Amino acid sequence: MSERICPWWLGYLLAAPVRKLAQNPATILSPYIKKGDTVLDAGSAMGFFSLPMAQLVGDAGRVISIDLQQKMINGLRRRAVRKGVEKRMEMRVCTTKSLCIDELADKVDFALAFAVVHEVPDAARFLREIYSSLRNGGTFLLSEPTGHVTKEAFANTIAITREIGFHEVSAPLIRRSHSALLAKR
Repeated sequence: MSERICPWWLGYLLAAPVRKLAQNPATILSPYIKKGDTVLDAGSAMGFFSLPMAQLVGDAGRVISIDLQQKMINGLRRRAVRKGVEKRMEMRVCTTKSLCIDELADKVDFALAFAVVHEVPDAARFLREIYSSLRNGGTFLLSEPTGHVTKEAFANTIAITREIGFHEVSAPLIRRSHSALLAKR
């Protein structure tokens, strides 16, 4: 995987309400998230998925949103305050080498990496960190854009997840995406 980081200013476009016409976060995520869950959004940008996740987990739940860029996290924080969900959310900046989530080992119920794995320099490390964060039986929705990631490249990423210990649960249909729902054994 090569390192191709989305420019921070593009975060505003990625979070635009019109995107919901093609990829509605509540529709995509509601089968996997329930009230009280601890969920992880790895590569959250300005919260297109994080904010609906905060609605889905309710007051007893927790959303950990992680992005490499402080400007993305700042935008997410402002949007979370406007939506009234900031108390359910923890927003973090990671590094190019790590998600910096070691203390979350075996604590996450659901993780999401939407259109991000193709941007990280070490996909295997990134995926291992997510695997480690999940509780046994926890699920992980991995989705990559068909415009940036070939079917073969996505299959290679799925092969890495198998080596780590994930097993495939299903292949959800998400518009303009290669997607897999994976679970920790």
